[in-house]
Amino acid sequence: MKITQANFVQSNSEYQKCPVPDKPEYAFIGRSNVGKSSLINSIVQRKDLAKTSQTPGKTQLINHFLINQTWYLVDLPGYGYAKVSKTEREKFGTMIHDYLTNRENLLCTFVLVDIRHEPQKVDMEFMASIANSGIPFYIVFTKADKLSKTQVENHVEVYKTKMLETWEEMPQYFVTSSVKGSGREEILAAIDELNLGYKA
Repeated sequence: MKITQANFVQSNSEYQKCPVPDKPEYAFIGRSNVGKSSLINSIVQRKDLAKTSQTPGKTQLINHFLINQTWYLVDLPGYGYAKVSKTEREKFGTMIHDYLTNRENLLCTFVLVDIRHEPQKVDMEFMASIANSGIPFYIVFTKADKLSKTQVENHVEVYKTKMLETWEEMPQYFVTSSVKGSGREEILAAIDELNLGYKA
């Protein structure tokens, strides 16, 4: 897939106010500071589409971007961010849950995980919760450029081993680097394939 257009559409705090659900939609979510904005910018090959920040927790709304006039990329707030109040965390949690479980044109959620770290409880719990809600998702390992090829392979194996303790199979996954652009084509190919089967 070649990205020829990528435009910001709107931000919302409620799924009911999101754009008319007449196009396939893909959500990107992960723990704060996982490199989500950088990955989104890498995918669409724009430096400034999603706002990157040194401060975790910058994304606080449901952000819709229209890609090639044919599908939506959705930037969701991060989860597991400790430096906001419990009330704020619960508000974000409800907003994310309501969007993921009610957005009828959401075909797949890309759950971002920092490949440098061992499996985190908050990530495992989030993936289990959306799987239990019947929400299809892929795992996206980020920041692969920070490790050697062997380290990347080893860390993925550790993740597989951990997941297979409670999962029947490892979900489909992508290994990415926003710096090198790796994994971008694979993610777009997966979206392309899902778009083909979409019926409004």
